[in-house]
Amino acid sequence: MGKYVLKKIASLALTLLAVSFVVFLLFSVIPGDPAVSKLGTQATPERVEALRKELGLNAPFIARYFKWVAGFVRGNLGQSYAYSMPVSKLIGGKLLINATLSVLAIIIVIGVSVPIGVYTAKHTGGFLDKVFTVINQIFMAFPPFLLGLILTFFFGIVLKLFSPGAYVGYERNFFGFLGYMICPAIALALPKTAMCIKLLRTNILEEAKKDYSKTSYSKGNNTTGLLYKYVLKNAIMPTITFVGMIFADMIASGIVIEQTFGIPGLGRSLLSAISVRDYPVVMAIVMLIAFGIVVVSAITDIIHAAVDPRVR
Repeated sequence: MGKYVLKKIASLALTLLAVSFVVFLLFSVIPGDPAVSKLGTQATPERVEALRKELGLNAPFIARYFKWVAGFVRGNLGQSYAYSMPVSKLIGGKLLINATLSVLAIIIVIGVSVPIGVYTAKHTGGFLDKVFTVINQIFMAFPPFLLGLILTFFFGIVLKLFSPGAYVGYERNFFGFLGYMICPAIALALPKTAMCIKLLRTNILEEAKKDYSKTSYSKGNNTTGLLYKYVLKNAIMPTITFVGMIFADMIASGIVIEQTFGIPGLGRSLLSAISVRDYPVVMAIVMLIAFGIVVVSAITDIIHAAVDPRVR
């Protein structure tokens, strides 16, 4: 298991290095000059050239890339062109907001989909199974931002359980912050929960039809014992992989949900930085999102290998 983990860590590092090179290359070749964007089109060529030199934009591409990567590894995400402050200070708090949103959403997905998926598989064809099948189809058809609007109207405006747009900062009131993040997390989680329920139910039913299940049942094992001792262990494997995939997707999808609920997270900073060509901020956010996705993928593979030794 140790060798497998080390291989995954090495693969993670190489993937991030490749992503960092592509990101840096793309933002180096796209049209537009950050110096001109900051000074305005009326600036003299001398002032533009002086600012380019100050920002280090005149250095060779490879030198700039390795300097940026070395700083990123040390936690130095660079200096914002627009705000003249460290990028880490600019987006540090916002990173916690997005992480909280993604973690709350995945907790909802796991906490709801596993018991319902097992129940519907165990009582397939029953009344509740048919009800959940219809509900799943509905939620899978709704994009998260639309669910966010519906939840805002129902829980915020009708029931008045929270004030839409009245974001509560974690540094001011942590529990108020968590309370405000619940609805965005539900909106982000519901479509994925519906998919996870359907996947787990289907996998359990497929495993129950296999020869080992029939043999175990013929030897006197009851349905519940067979389900929890053998079938669920095998059926949960694809679900673990799927949960890892949707968790990685949530890290990026949460940016859209932020706009719906007025949350000052990475999404707002990303859009603002793109509009003013503040490339250090954009590259830092893109790399942090990529880092989160790759790390979650690696952790999913490690969990998969721990549950099923055959993967190793």
